[in-house]
Amino acid sequence: MYPADSLDQTQLLDLLDFRGAGCVTLTLASSPIPADHERVRGDLRSAISDAERQLEQHDIADRDRIVERLRAYETDEPFWTHQSRGLVLVAAADRDQAIRLDVEPESQVIVADRFAAASLLRAAASPRVAWVVQISQGAVRLLEVGGGAAPVEHDLSLPDDHATMLEYTDTDGQADYPRPQGATGEQLERERYCRAAQDAVVAVAPADAPLILNAARDLERAYRDVNTHRMLLDQGIDAHPDSLTGAELDEAVREILESRERDELSEWKERFGTLRADALATTRLEEVAAAAAASAIEELRIDVDADPRGRVDEFGRLTRSDDGPSLIDDLASRVLHAGGVVRAVTQQELLDGSPVAATLRFPVEVP
Repeated sequence: MYPADSLDQTQLLDLLDFRGAGCVTLTLASSPIPADHERVRGDLRSAISDAERQLEQHDIADRDRIVERLRAYETDEPFWTHQSRGLVLVAAADRDQAIRLDVEPESQVIVADRFAAASLLRAAASPRVAWVVQISQGAVRLLEVGGGAAPVEHDLSLPDDHATMLEYTDTDGQADYPRPQGATGEQLERERYCRAAQDAVVAVAPADAPLILNAARDLERAYRDVNTHRMLLDQGIDAHPDSLTGAELDEAVREILESRERDELSEWKERFGTLRADALATTRLEEVAAAAAASAIEELRIDVDADPRGRVDEFGRLTRSDDGPSLIDDLASRVLHAGGVVRAVTQQELLDGSPVAATLRFPVEVP
């Protein structure tokens, strides 16, 4: 897998809550391929120069220290050894941090009194990666797949006799472990074989990661019957495990995850419409601002490329202003502090052409 740095909620809030003159957020495409690194360094130099110009325009007293922190990444060779497809750099006078993304973002340079929430939410989003269990007679593999990188195989602790659990010998049973015979017996043997495999899989695969089954046809039902992993997807890979190349496996996983995302988006839109009829969902920015101030938002979805500006006062009143602070930053921080969920999505995943969509815990009136 491409390396990626996922922010948990505590780390995310720590960055979102930071305030200081001249907070710089750089977002740019990167590459895990060493031959591309000189080009990426050039893009980084240009982005830092852009940040330096903005710092000068804002007359930031500590601009030299901030730029020095950013420039240090240009010559940090260990940093360039493990790159991914995207990069977010944040820096202020007394702190800096690099966050690698496994997706390729749009380039952006933002200087404000806080770090840009949309860029940080990219890092907090779950990567498009799944775990694949491949199972056939005598072979079980667990692979981490996604992001366009080569699949990574993880070791499994299987019983010593697992590879022979489905094998039968012809010695009239005099030296063999007694095995059930007939169609029912074969199914019980398959379930025993699959149970040992799935026990080893759940000991390694994260409980909150999508798990995809790629099984030989005669073992698929047996594995699903004994499965205990709560994120095993209904859709599996319909090909014999031995027939797939790494690229074909990556493509199959990508298609399944995209299909799952489409289904989840369709379900969310349907639920949103139902909640909106009960005044428990809205895409109006003024209503979202009022709900955020009242700690009423259950989930906020924001357009990662939008940048509405203005201020929200303590009563939730919204004042729009082209030269005001980022409303996305303010709303995201309020929602997270109130225990809500914030997701960075594309405009195509939202409704009504609005940069925001929120589901509410209780109805809120605009002051």
